[in-house]
Amino acid sequence: MVAVIKTSRSINSILNYNENKVKEGVAECINAMNYPLELEKLNFTHKLNRFLKLSSLNENAKRNSVHISLNFDPSENHSKEKLIEIADTYMEKIGFGKQPYLVYQHHDAGHPHLHLVTNNIQRDGKRIDLHLIGVKKSEPARKEIEEIFGLVKAEGRKQKEDFSLKPINVARVQYGKAESRKAINSVLNKVLFDYKYSSLPELNAVLNLYNVHADRGSEDSRVFKNNGLLYKILDQNSKPIGVPIKASEFYSRPTLKFLEEKFKTNDTEKESFKKYVKNAIKLALFRETIISPEKLSKILERESIHIILRKSKEGQLYGITYVDHKTRSVFNGSSLGKEFSAKGIQESCAFNILAFERKNQNSITADSEYFQDPESREYVKENLANILLRGEKINDYVSKQFKQKKKRRFYKGI
Repeated sequence: MVAVIKTSRSINSILNYNENKVKEGVAECINAMNYPLELEKLNFTHKLNRFLKLSSLNENAKRNSVHISLNFDPSENHSKEKLIEIADTYMEKIGFGKQPYLVYQHHDAGHPHLHLVTNNIQRDGKRIDLHLIGVKKSEPARKEIEEIFGLVKAEGRKQKEDFSLKPINVARVQYGKAESRKAINSVLNKVLFDYKYSSLPELNAVLNLYNVHADRGSEDSRVFKNNGLLYKILDQNSKPIGVPIKASEFYSRPTLKFLEEKFKTNDTEKESFKKYVKNAIKLALFRETIISPEKLSKILERESIHIILRKSKEGQLYGITYVDHKTRSVFNGSSLGKEFSAKGIQESCAFNILAFERKNQNSITADSEYFQDPESREYVKENLANILLRGEKINDYVSKQFKQKKKRRFYKGI
């Protein structure tokens, strides 16, 4: 089981989100705890007013609403009664057992999950402290509940789950807005909060892997002028398909303003992972005879580093982005340094090609001698395109030691 806790200033928006899911037929309110009426007798106003009354007891609390999702393994198929019991046990263990809360069972994802809606203002007006609640209370509660109810444990599966997100199957996407939103939302929930990106192109480098694209529109469009953002599904040719959806229509509200805040925090957080990615690239270039950025891309896939090569219509490489799935960090090539930019990688490939050729001609004694020669470097820069094209023929070369010696034939006399 995986628990995700989010806090908010508006209980109204959280409640509306879940109730709208119920109206769409993809969710059901299965329990209401600490309410004066039974679940069947509660309408939207009853549910909302119970929270608002408690919130009014402490107007100084900036974030007084709590939205929790409990996510189970796709292989688990628990009864409604068991899910209610799991939710009640979890809320009790994290200190919300006496608070009013609603339990919604959602059916809009590939795995069973619950949404719990509550607030943290108690009857005496004091608030329940939310600081580090995930680490201090939620994690211990989750582990205990996995043991008590015999659930599939999150540990041991985490490494596999990191790469379990599958691209949207565009062949199955219906062009109705609700289906598109559901498909895009599953990708956004994973990428937006798990990966560290510091620009819209870096975010799209990850989203595009799953057939989703965040688009500001053209500079003269209304969307761009109003700082809006649209999310689109891409087809097999990376072309938009279906109806674009406004960022404000998703529950997490991944608007441009939201992303700009993420850019700032992510830029700092991913700094410590630069060295790992740079070393992986350097090691690949050192160990392998890499003669093209495409070959480098295939080699780095072994280290879970995905390379996005941006090319012009003429096929010329002008940009490169690295997506490291291990640290979940995204880097534009130039942000790692000149040698990791599109131009730098192409030059490294050209060096490898010339070094390979000269070795076979016995014209140099070591790579280092050649690479340290300023004239050779200038030659590579001036003749980059020709050298790279020449590299395609390198694989035709076969070392003498691997060539089979011709066998002598012996004929017996008659």
